[in-house]
This record gives sequence, C-alpha cells and structure tokens, in this order.
Amino acid sequence: MSVGDGSVVGMAGIAEALEQVRSALHAVLDSEAPRGLGDDELLLAVGALESVGRLLDAHRAAFAGEVAERSRVELGAGRLSARKGCRSAAELLERVTQISGSEARRRVLVGSATRAGTGLAGQPVPAPHPHLAAALVTGSVGLDAAATIVRELGRTRTVADPAQLDVAERELVDQATGTGDAAPVRASADELAVQARAWAIFLDQDGPEPDDERAMRRRGFRLGRARDGLIPVSGELLPEVAAKLRRLLDAHLSPRSGGSFLTDAERADLAVQAETRTTEQQRHDVLAAIVDTAARSGEHPTIGGQAPTVLVSVRASDLVTGHGAARADGVDLPISLRAARHMICTGGIQAVVLDDGGRILSLGSPERCFTPHQRRAITLRDGGCLIPGCTVPAAWCEIHHVVPDAHGGATHTDNGVLLCWFHHRSIDISGWGIRMKHGVPEIRPPAWLDPGGHWRPSTTSPTRLADRLELDHASPERKTA
Repeated sequence: MSVGDGSVVGMAGIAEALEQVRSALHAVLDSEAPRGLGDDELLLAVGALESVGRLLDAHRAAFAGEVAERSRVELGAGRLSARKGCRSAAELLERVTQISGSEARRRVLVGSATRAGTGLAGQPVPAPHPHLAAALVTGSVGLDAAATIVRELGRTRTVADPAQLDVAERELVDQATGTGDAAPVRASADELAVQARAWAIFLDQDGPEPDDERAMRRRGFRLGRARDGLIPVSGELLPEVAAKLRRLLDAHLSPRSGGSFLTDAERADLAVQAETRTTEQQRHDVLAAIVDTAARSGEHPTIGGQAPTVLVSVRASDLVTGHGAARADGVDLPISLRAARHMICTGGIQAVVLDDGGRILSLGSPERCFTPHQRRAITLRDGGCLIPGCTVPAAWCEIHHVVPDAHGGATHTDNGVLLCWFHHRSIDISGWGIRMKHGVPEIRPPAWLDPGGHWRPSTTSPTRLADRLELDHASPERKTA
C-alpha cells in the first residue's frame, strides 16, 4: 500500500473515531437535559461543555493551520485550495465545514500562529506563539481568546522587542487560563481583549517607524456581514481624512435657521420639534448624501462604461401590492419596497419581462431621469432640501417626483423638487406633504407639527428669497401694480 493510500486510511480512521465521539456526546446530551438540572449543576455543565468545546477548538485551529500551510501562495497551482477549486484556505474551509468566512479566517489565523514548522535544513521551527500553542493543546484557551491574542500581538510583531513580545504572550495566556500570581481567576474573552490592546500599545510605543508610516500601513475601511437588517462598518481613518469627514458632518449637522415662510417663533418651534433623528442617524444620512453626490459627479471611474450604479431588482406585482422585498446587488440583505421606490424615484426604472422559466421575453427602455439642465433649473428654484430646517445643500440633494412615475407623473421641472436623502427616503411616512401649484412647490408640515395643515411655498434659493423680501416690503402702490 502506498504512502498516499496509507494517509487516506489514517484520515478515515480519525474521521471514524470522531464520529464515535460525536455519537457518544449525542447519547449523553439532548435538548431536555438542561431543564432537569439544578442551578449549580447547570452552571457546572455549562463549564464542562465549554471545556470540551475548547479542546475541539484547538484541533479545529490545528487542522485549519495545516490546510493553510498546504495552501500557501508560494505553492502556485499545486496548493491545496487551488486543486480543490477555491481561492484560499479560508474558502476551502467554508466549503468543507459550512462555517462563515469570518470563522474560517479566524481558525486559519490561530492555526497558523500556533503551528510549529520545519526549516529549510529540516530543523524544527517553533510556533510563532509557543505559549498559546501549549495552552490550546490542553484545551485551556478557547478560539476566541486565542484569536484576540494573535491579532493584537501580531500588529506589533515587526516593531516590538522579541523578549517583551514573549513576556506579553505568556502573561496574556496566564490571564486567559487563570494561572500565575497576576491572574487569580480566568479572564473572559472581552477582558482579555482589553489587556491585549494595552500590551500592544506598550510594545509599539517606541517602535522604529514614525507614527505616520504606521498609520498609513494600518489605515482601512471595512464593510461587515449583514446582521439585524444593517451592514456594520469599521476601520481606521488617517487623522486628516477623519478631520475632513468630521468637518463635513459638522457643517450639515450644525443648527441653522430654515423655513423662510415661517415667522421667527414658528421657525424656533420647528427647529426644536421637527428633528427626531439621533446624532448618529443624522451622520449616517449625511454620509449617504456624500456617497450619492460622489456617484453622480462624473469624477469617478465608470463600471461597464456607466457611472457607479446600484442595480435593484423587484417584481412589478410586489410594487403594486406593497408586499414583498427587493434586492440590491452587492449586499446579501433584501431591501424594503419603500427603499426600492426611493431608488426608483431617484434613478428611474427599466422593465424586464421574464417567463416562468426565467427567459427574458422583453427589455423595455429605461424611463427618463431628470437631465442635468432640469436639475440646474430646479436647484435655482428650490435652493436646497425643501423640508424647513434641513440644511443639506442642493448639490447633495436628490430630485423627487411629486407625482410618481407609476401614477403618471412627468419627468418635468413642474413635477420635481429637491429633497435630501433622508427626507426623500422617509417622505411617504414622515407626514410632510408636497404639492406643486403652478410649477411652484408648496409644503405642508405633519399634523403633529401644524394641526391646521396649512400649505406654504418653500425655498432656500437666495434669489427667490430676495424677490419675496422685496415683494413683502414693497409699497402698496407697487404691490397693486
């Protein structure tokens, strides 16, 4: 029997043994087991289960590290991941285990950092994190704690003194396992993260690289995986980039009078009542306007010859009934029909008719969007977002069809008004009313803000405001004329 065959038999033996372990655990545990335990017994069982889980974590990481070693880029087309049709070791683990990409990358990170290697001359090479490797083997440290130690200390590896780095690793492992004089109890993963970050700052405070060079290396912006209907973002901005973004946000979140058709008392009352968003929500909406403005500016690279455009797909029947969801390319989450209508109003619509089998039967022409000339004219008329008290300028606004396309509304200056991203997104549920009277937009506040429901012209255009002031203060003879 060849070596290759022997290794296959060995792997099959391990898999069979693990299946026996799984069956034994299944026999011991069932869904009703926790309910029959007393409080102390329940907590003891939770701890025992976690101990078993940590032991499994150690071997999950070890196997992931071996997969990563055999999938090294240096191996070219012969690397394991490529031979199995995957781009990386993490993707291969995803396919085999059905875990998430983030969990696969975490196992690869820990497995590679705790894996002993072999030098060019065949000599053994210790693992990058030997203390952590020893604790993992015994099941004393879980995968989450191990990943925290590797991630935080890894940021300082190129600048920290090796002896100090070794001390930091050993003390963090002691904290995680509850051993040593400085660790009377085991630290939780969150507590360990705080301590690891403190060590990282200590190890890197006198690094040989200037702060600016380190910042350039560590800068980044990340879009996370969807959860609870939102896409989390994280990252690190260079100070000057953060300063520019903060200034943009401050400029549009600072209090400023609005609503030119109101009296001073009404305007003050509106400023207090009309804004219901938190500061964080307002920052989000300003950022949304920045993204939209950049996308339509024409100053960014095109995709397929077109400006960066998000494709949203939705069934026509769902738009009619108001039930269902839409999909936007680039994100896994479905989007609401309200969001789809908002994007249709802003970007137009193209009808694609499919048969039951999915074949394209007809492809309609895109509905015409407001042209740049129309946008300039509407900007001169409206000045900025029509909602009183809103300070978003015209350049950051979207054009809203007062009468929707679906109801026969024309793409004409007499049917388009400027609204910021937030007020456009929420116009159907906010209570604000908008109508056109002889081509001039009028606004009606929500009932809770103006029980009388009065319609008033609205604009922030300097020239129109000047005309209005001149008219209001003109002599009776001139008004009559």
